[in-house]
Amino acid sequence: MEALLEIDNIEVVYNKSVQVLRGLSLRVPEGAIVALLGSNGAGKSTTLKSVSGLLTLEDGEVTAGEVRFRGKDVKGVPPERLVRDGLFHVMEGRRVFEDLTVEENLIAATYALSGSKPSLSDSYELVYNYFPRLKERRKQLAGYLSGGEQQMLALGRALIAQPDLIMLDEPSLGLAPLLVEEIFTIVARINREQGTAILLVEQNAAVSLAIASYGYIMENGKIVIDGPADKLTANEDVQEFYLGVGGKEGEARSYRDIKHYKRRKRWLS
Repeated sequence: MEALLEIDNIEVVYNKSVQVLRGLSLRVPEGAIVALLGSNGAGKSTTLKSVSGLLTLEDGEVTAGEVRFRGKDVKGVPPERLVRDGLFHVMEGRRVFEDLTVEENLIAATYALSGSKPSLSDSYELVYNYFPRLKERRKQLAGYLSGGEQQMLALGRALIAQPDLIMLDEPSLGLAPLLVEEIFTIVARINREQGTAILLVEQNAAVSLAIASYGYIMENGKIVIDGPADKLTANEDVQEFYLGVGGKEGEARSYRDIKHYKRRKRWLS
């Protein structure tokens, strides 16, 4: 399948001195859901920012390698241009405009669009089709929405642009398990019905791999293991250290055991 997004051996440095990504490569095929997993500080969010052009806001820079969207180098392309070209980054923490209503948040999302997109009324109806709760609350201030509803609004703003690729950063953050299941079910439905590719950054490996077709796992700024989602789910090490299963039943793991594992773990050698 043809790659929509290709990240090829990139290195990212902050403040011209702190290296965060080290030779990272991944690809997102057309219409696929790809999961990018790893612990806090692994470099997942930085990976997304290296694609969407937001690194410069944090004094970051891609110092080596290439990032290509639809085969074109996107280094230096402004974020608003990337949105018009079909790439939308839903950042961690939702980032809604709390003092605007739900409807006004959706209107604000239209300002980066070009005239080539479908009519705005159709776009609003598309959002409300996937998130009927937002239609009920369209006149309510976004700051008074629940965390789950704010995440729906963040996804709704992405849908306004009807992008080819949505990069979704930690959508489960701070949400109750039932809301997490609801959000991920909707993400899978958007992918299936709209053909929108999803690059999904998550710490919740189990729910991510359940909807993804392929996955990458990061440690210390580089990809350490990747493969089809079902094979990653069946991998003994992934099960034990990312899915929370494995080991002897009922046996607690000691800190010493974990340190020993980190010394022997294949992908850190």
